[in-house]
Amino acid sequence: MSRIGKQLITIPAGVTIEVKDGIAHVKGPKGQLERRLASGISIKLENNTVQVDVVDKESKATRSLWGTFGAHMKNMVKGVTEGFKRDLEINGVGYRVAMQGKDLKFEIGFSHPVVFNMPQGVEAKVDKNLITLTGADKELLGATAAEIRGLKKPEPYKGKGIKYIDEVIRRKAGKTAAKAAS
Repeated sequence: MSRIGKQLITIPAGVTIEVKDGIAHVKGPKGQLERRLASGISIKLENNTVQVDVVDKESKATRSLWGTFGAHMKNMVKGVTEGFKRDLEINGVGYRVAMQGKDLKFEIGFSHPVVFNMPQGVEAKVDKNLITLTGADKELLGATAAEIRGLKKPEPYKGKGIKYIDEVIRRKAGKTAAKAAS
């Protein structure tokens, strides 16, 4: 039995969930999301609750997806009601970011500015060296944040680059520390 998969998910007011042709559609005030269900997964809607269940409880392949789809449904409901948020920080002398229409324009130590096209469903706000990404789809938001971080990963000697706001960069000693030790 999956501990996460068997939990009931309450449907808040203003959210509608329907399953058609193996695709779960979730609509709410922050947008709408959809996800294709695996072949052995079923969703039951009863009394403002959602329950994810497996068709064949003996099959290890479907049981292993039970909790995954339970978490997906919980994230979809939370996404269309509250939304998700991810913060990134830019560190480095001369490193800047600015909004260019809906896209982000980075100056991060390259010979040219880097323009990052924001995907549909993710919004960005810039405040000095902080980037705040918001969206209803948790998976898309995390992938977008990882792509932005991948433009200039933080380096361990000076800490320059793009990092998550809660990320801790393990710093290394440079060459001068190695000379002093010998």
